[in-house]
Amino acid sequence: MGLIEHLLLPASVLCGIIMCNIIYEVTGLFSSLYIKGYAKLSNTQKVEWNNRGFSTFHAIIVAVVSFHLVVLSDLFRDESQDEMMINKTSTLSDGLFGISLGYFLSDLGMILWHFPALGGKEYLLHHGLSMYSIFLSLISGNGQFYILMVLFTESTTPFVNLRWYLDLAGKKNSKLYILNGIALFLGWLVARILLFIYFYMHMYAHFDQVRTMFPLGFYSLLVVPPMLALMNVFWFWKICKGLRKTLMKARHTK
Repeated sequence: MGLIEHLLLPASVLCGIIMCNIIYEVTGLFSSLYIKGYAKLSNTQKVEWNNRGFSTFHAIIVAVVSFHLVVLSDLFRDESQDEMMINKTSTLSDGLFGISLGYFLSDLGMILWHFPALGGKEYLLHHGLSMYSIFLSLISGNGQFYILMVLFTESTTPFVNLRWYLDLAGKKNSKLYILNGIALFLGWLVARILLFIYFYMHMYAHFDQVRTMFPLGFYSLLVVPPMLALMNVFWFWKICKGLRKTLMKARHTK
């Protein structure tokens, strides 16, 4: 491992933390100048408002890069190299993992500092499992394909955050709120339910490679994704209930 590889992890983690701090401040500055009602929010609401700004930014970055690496590039194609898919890595994926670690550390720190205002125990569990999986894959170079698939599920985060923004702004009866709810439902169904089904199908089809991983990585791959999948199903159930309630309310107001 060369000097660049040694420096990439701490440098990318630091970049992720700095990115979160910059977007947090920019979100607050922009909102104070251009968003009516931002000044009237409580300090706790402003913290969450700005926090959701950098979570949205991170979600867009990881979703785009993950999609590129998994779908558009030839990195993980079985026929692209002699190396097994389970062992394939790249500087871009390593850097992305480090930035995501920086994000999760920043977000987790804020959640703990303001607990439980920014999220309950389920957020602590989600962030803990995410950081554990990313770090393990990053330092071992194993299973990055599957970690990228899980990171792509962050593509639903902008819809979750927009829903919170609209709710706080008193726009629950607006057409944008309804359309965002439908987009959140469809996005969650594709990115966090159907994608996990494909995740397990792909892992089963390549189990001869998966079983070559070091023991901790192998058993973590068998245990952690099902836990995240169960959380996704639970949240999807809540999204379905919320969407049904919103559509019924919109129908009665016509």
